[in-house]
Amino acid sequence: MTTEHKAPYRVIGTRPLRPDGADKVTGKAQFGADIRLSGMLYGRIKRSPHAHARIKRVDVSRAAALPGVHAVVTAADLPGAEDRVAELGEGSVNMRELSGNVLAHDKVLYRGHAIAAVAAVDAHVAGQAVDLIEVEYELLPPVLDARDAMRPEAPLLDKNRRTRSMAGPADGPSNVAAHYQFISGDPEEGFAEADVVVEREFATRMVHQGYIEPHAATASWSSDGQLTVWTCTQGAFAVRDQCVAILDIPVSKIRVIPTEIGGGFGGKTIVYLEPVAALLAKRTGRPVKLQMDRSEVFEATGPTSGVNARVRMGATREGRIVAADVELIYEAGAYPGSPVMAACMTALAPYEIANTKVDGYDVVVNKPKVAAYRAPGAPAAAFAVEQVVDELAEKLDIDPLRFRLANTSREGTRGPGGRPFPRIGHEECLEAALSSPHYNTPLEGPSRGRGVATGFWFNGGMRSSVTVIVNADGSVSLVEGSTDIGGSRAALAMQLAETLGVGIDDVRPSVADTDAVGYNDVTGGSRVTFATGIAVHEAGMEVRRQMTERAAAHWHVPASDITYEDGRLTCTSDAQKSATFREMALQVLRTGEPLVATGSIVGRGVGAAFSTQIADVEVDPETGKVQILRYTVVQDVGTAIHPAYVEGQMQGGAVQGIGWALNEEYCYDDQGRMANASFLDYRMPTALDVPMIDTIIVEVPNPRHPFGVRGVGEVPIVPPLAAIANAVYRATGVRQTQLPMSPRRILETTLGLS
Repeated sequence: MTTEHKAPYRVIGTRPLRPDGADKVTGKAQFGADIRLSGMLYGRIKRSPHAHARIKRVDVSRAAALPGVHAVVTAADLPGAEDRVAELGEGSVNMRELSGNVLAHDKVLYRGHAIAAVAAVDAHVAGQAVDLIEVEYELLPPVLDARDAMRPEAPLLDKNRRTRSMAGPADGPSNVAAHYQFISGDPEEGFAEADVVVEREFATRMVHQGYIEPHAATASWSSDGQLTVWTCTQGAFAVRDQCVAILDIPVSKIRVIPTEIGGGFGGKTIVYLEPVAALLAKRTGRPVKLQMDRSEVFEATGPTSGVNARVRMGATREGRIVAADVELIYEAGAYPGSPVMAACMTALAPYEIANTKVDGYDVVVNKPKVAAYRAPGAPAAAFAVEQVVDELAEKLDIDPLRFRLANTSREGTRGPGGRPFPRIGHEECLEAALSSPHYNTPLEGPSRGRGVATGFWFNGGMRSSVTVIVNADGSVSLVEGSTDIGGSRAALAMQLAETLGVGIDDVRPSVADTDAVGYNDVTGGSRVTFATGIAVHEAGMEVRRQMTERAAAHWHVPASDITYEDGRLTCTSDAQKSATFREMALQVLRTGEPLVATGSIVGRGVGAAFSTQIADVEVDPETGKVQILRYTVVQDVGTAIHPAYVEGQMQGGAVQGIGWALNEEYCYDDQGRMANASFLDYRMPTALDVPMIDTIIVEVPNPRHPFGVRGVGEVPIVPPLAAIANAVYRATGVRQTQLPMSPRRILETTLGLS
């Protein structure tokens, strides 16, 4: 369902088949684990069974002596990486700490921390060798909760860490890596004006992105010292840059070839296996493949943060929010870099509030270093803020959507960082939700409730490059470097087809490696259709310019006499001289030079995204099980390039949010051992657990994109946690302040059990 008529496009807004679809459904597509090279060896990694320990000794002699083993490496084989922070598109990482995460140096900081790796003739021998590696540990007490880690007496993960803030580094060591603070207006004066004030505390657990394909990487060195890496990643160039820093090799000496990717959602932006595979391949002189099993994915890759939050908000009796005070404490895992900064900047973004204060803390704990997960940081912040907003509306006896509408951010509202919003669509989303069939259908029956929530995500720009080649048969090759996770090949090909005025079947998109196309940042932050789309449009316009000049030369007229419209070139001084794009390509490429154009941009003019969602639930009073009865996602997408893929992103984000809300969590014992490191015990929703997710596409075009695009993929995961919590409250009368809202937790809170 679309709420307003779009501009008249020929290709944009249609629903063609995805170019990579046939290979994926027939099994021809190559994913990370599908790489097979001549003479290839197989690697395995020795991982820590402890959450916090000092490494006193590593003895690899027995492993190295096992028949079939070709090499064993440890952190001693890694050069010292620079103490430098690099942006990865969806978060940042310190390269020295990243090296320590790839192979532990002097301490292990979480169960599953990599210590050593072996390469052998097959995976079975490699597994035997790993068991023969002897590690002597000095056990240290783990700290597993961010609030506990902030205490002065807490065990320190790094005695040299000092809290960073605007005032500079703190004097003493701490597990608090950073403190961020944002203040606008006078919060205390605002609270003095409020007639109603609500304050609550909330907590969430670590959750995983849940991508189906485990991490896999293969490395091979040529005789002239060139390293080639095949990997399933969201950003081949990011992998290249991380390997350059960790392995201390020139960027010209590494080529990264991205395979197809079986999901990522932000979790495949950091390297884990690639540098280790490269070390083993160099040591053995043969290609080496490493791949994780599911328990390794859970225990040793980046989930998103567990969060403690406190939210205090005040409103007048007329329904105006006048003050907000938010505290967000985010677990970073073993090394700094949680998404708490993004959380601070997204928490209150949907609303125009004059007086605000937001404090954010990035705290290290003895768990795996977190990675991005779809709108990193925003869902947990919205879980807290949107429940308090809902409670304010209830106390004021105002419809929860109308209360949000009365306080909505609009064009000109100061958004994250203090800059005024350009044209945004939050107001339109709320209005669409208010008038939706779902919201206007009564919900009847006992133990049932309806909840709403709204969410915000910045969306990303960053760097993109593409190459467009016009072929002699009139078709067009589009070479781009953005990993295709959710249909970006099709979305980019459609924008090129629209720019050139040709059919979508005339465009052949492909994802290239780091040696075959200009630099591209990661596929993340909802940036590719927007930013790479601008690069595609730029290259397409250059093709049009060149084609116009070729037509002028072919017809012996000035280029100013040629018009290019809807894929047809016409001579204004002689209407008989007219040709389609294909016809002209056939003519000019027979005798002229190749027609190639590039587009390289930094994606500025990003359009912020908002989503409003409605959830109907039924809570079984005997078991505590929450059933989703009906669910609607309303989202401003700017312009829906491929509406089916837009709907899929909206539905997929909502389903992940539903899992996060109701079932998913990392379960640790007091020694930091994860008890549910498998899909059997880590409960993700299946098709049997959710209804059909209804979608309402709102299109408020982004004025700074040639086709009005806003990013789509991130924001739909932001509202579900709070929308479902608000629905459960209305079904049970009890506020849920902790996630997940599992049957056990529902019964404990509603029945007063402990």
